[in-house]
Amino acid sequence: MNFSELITQIDNILRYTLFEVNQTPVTSLSLVFFLIMLLSFMGLSRILQRILLNRVFNYLKLDHGTSYTFSRIIHYIVLVIGVVIAFQFIGINLSGLAVVFGFLSVGIGFGLQNITSNFVSGLILLLERPIQVGDRVTVGDINGDVEEINIRSTTVRSERNISIIVPNSEFVSSQVINWSHGDQRVRMDFGVGVSYNSDLDLVLKCLAEVAEENLNIMKEPAPEVHLVEFGDSSWNLQLRAWIPDPKRVRVIRSEINCAIVRKFRKHDVEIPFPQRDLHVRSTIPLPLSEKLAHKN
Repeated sequence: MNFSELITQIDNILRYTLFEVNQTPVTSLSLVFFLIMLLSFMGLSRILQRILLNRVFNYLKLDHGTSYTFSRIIHYIVLVIGVVIAFQFIGINLSGLAVVFGFLSVGIGFGLQNITSNFVSGLILLLERPIQVGDRVTVGDINGDVEEINIRSTTVRSERNISIIVPNSEFVSSQVINWSHGDQRVRMDFGVGVSYNSDLDLVLKCLAEVAEENLNIMKEPAPEVHLVEFGDSSWNLQLRAWIPDPKRVRVIRSEINCAIVRKFRKHDVEIPFPQRDLHVRSTIPLPLSEKLAHKN
């Protein structure tokens, strides 16, 4: 077999009709061109995202969450355009495919309800932006930072550095706590009880000093100390303070609690143990004659 015969045989294989779609023959060559077009547009999408993230968005000084949202929307738009052009490039009319997909969607829709719900929820998250990349969120028992918002699911990095894949529908249909939405500031409440024998003014001063000495506590809004209630064995007080970063809630809570203990010990302020009343019931010994009568 000479070279020209080999080329002819390869050409025949590439042009062999594998199947037809809407009376349009689909060959191996057309599938190769289809894949090349898709890969080309995927590469183009990545290049555009890098240019936008590294140059345009940085120049406009957009925050990370907004930049990510715009880059994902552009990515999906480029992919859709690539699919349309790829189909047109191999000679398949999308208007004819729309009829076929219309019939298939009825049957497929029942089996792919969750995927469809997550897909639509992903679009809502990208457009409405109730959460953004970098936000600290709580969804059910999951608490962590949003790392990536995809079209089907969202990746949340927990405090234990574990990636948790959450379906997008959870963020739309369930209650979500976004600690970073709109304003990063978070108010923290620290409760403590002191003995009734304590100097109340001294206790109030100690709690105010604890907030003032911690560098993570904001000066504005100013911290507040309140006597909340009169407990069974203590005055129950509450220190209210604001912090600038919700991701440091656990660390700051530990710092403030430790500082309160040290400050109270320094000034001999007692944190009382919970008091419980113990009632002891004892039997009254019966006379010997009554015991004998009872036995008989």
